[in-house]
Amino acid sequence: MTITTTFSDEPRKLEWIGVTPRQLAGFLAMVFGMFMAILDIQIVSASLQEIQAGISASADEIAWVQTSYLIAEVVMIPLSGFLSRVFSTRALFTTAAIGFTAASALCATATSINEMIIYRAIQGFIGGGMIPSVFAVAFTLFPRSKQNIVSPIIGLVATLAPTIGPTVGGYLTDTYSWHWLFLINVVPGILVAAAVFILVDFDKPNYALLDRFDYVGLIGMAMFLGSLEYVLEEGPRYDWLDDQTIATFAVLTVVGAVVFFWRAFTAAEPIVQLRAFKDRNFAFGSAFSFTMGIGLYGLTYVYPVFLGQVRGYDSLMIGQTMFVTGAAMFLTAPISGRLAGKVDPRIMMFIGFIGFALGTYIASFITSDWDFWELLIPQILRGSSLMLCMVPITNLSLGTLPPEQIKNASGLFNLTRNLGGAVGLAIINTLLNKRLDLHLARLHEQVSWGHPIAEERLATMQQSFTQAMQADGDMAALKKLAMIVRNQANVLSFADLFLALTVLFAVAGFCTLLMRKPAAVPAGAGGH
Repeated sequence: MTITTTFSDEPRKLEWIGVTPRQLAGFLAMVFGMFMAILDIQIVSASLQEIQAGISASADEIAWVQTSYLIAEVVMIPLSGFLSRVFSTRALFTTAAIGFTAASALCATATSINEMIIYRAIQGFIGGGMIPSVFAVAFTLFPRSKQNIVSPIIGLVATLAPTIGPTVGGYLTDTYSWHWLFLINVVPGILVAAAVFILVDFDKPNYALLDRFDYVGLIGMAMFLGSLEYVLEEGPRYDWLDDQTIATFAVLTVVGAVVFFWRAFTAAEPIVQLRAFKDRNFAFGSAFSFTMGIGLYGLTYVYPVFLGQVRGYDSLMIGQTMFVTGAAMFLTAPISGRLAGKVDPRIMMFIGFIGFALGTYIASFITSDWDFWELLIPQILRGSSLMLCMVPITNLSLGTLPPEQIKNASGLFNLTRNLGGAVGLAIINTLLNKRLDLHLARLHEQVSWGHPIAEERLATMQQSFTQAMQADGDMAALKKLAMIVRNQANVLSFADLFLALTVLFAVAGFCTLLMRKPAAVPAGAGGH
């Protein structure tokens, strides 16, 4: 009797996730690379003063440490889908990881604001190639029946990284120096690049696409998105179109948009294919991703500004206070993943956006005395809501698209979230400035001469300063009163902002109920 044994050359898949151990390890290496790229968006936000002192930059110039990164990144994110199809996921991600690591090291060596701007732009542009690649792989490599396991992972990373950025940045700056905001990327970046090069082999390059490369479309897209990001970032600071530079970039935004959309609809192989928006789920999901970007990046910006301006917190104290949101997200991620397979995604998104609204509504009662404990519940609500929104929004947007569209659609999906953050920050800064001016005018009326309470308070302060300094305390008392008035006006403007955000998130929540229920994914649905 002859016994024949056959061995399969194909590695055995892990049943609980539907891919081989090698594929899973390669994917996790990519996820970590994405975490690094997204973390660097916000890691410097709590340490700008220290960087400003280190490179001798002015208060106006230092904002470009953030702006240059964001402008470059927002151009690469939609471009990455095309590059991934041309060169393969492995080549694009490995190159991006190496370039990001090198740019991070260069940032740590910067001695002037000009060097820092250039290095941060390189870092943002190259790093932007890693972010959409992970989303694309998650929805092409893994079976659809397993995506409720994968979605919480990438959702957690995409939202947790910018949220804990101020925390990590504040700790590194306080413990070591601002240089470590960038040096911390070097060793992990090398390991990620090596792991992806060795383990990732999910697709093959298609160099023929280069023969139809749309250079005009690329220039239009760069002009459109780069100028738009600049206008949104700098507009609130310079009173929008009243500033000549802002007005010029606004015109470039319009011209770039016209060129970009013209080429997107007429080029044989456009840089970005917009046909994914024909899919109703993707269009709705992208709109909700845009709104979620406001909650993600907008509130990550607002809380540190309040704690720094009103409470006088340093970078470490801001980071410690902001850590609550990250902890809430981490704890909610597995719950969100379990619910995604059992609960209507519209209900999850509704609960998430209403949770956002409840958190900002509580924060609308803010006072100048609020610190960690008063911000605890709003931050918990924000962190939990982010995860309840992120998983169903990602599944809705990318989970039902044809495989050939996912790479391109992943770039568009991530772009909408980043643009939501940019638009949200512009609206937030504009609203804060306008409401601050309004409240200052109203409070100045209340403390002007002829108001007994104000005169009595001023007299008490004058007497106190005179006794303390053994000199005329009139001027000191006036300065102190002016500081009190401005601080109170600042707090009132934050309260107005939180109330406006409450309305936005509540409307988004009820809009989820207007959607059609997405088709259920068969339990045995395979991968692509």
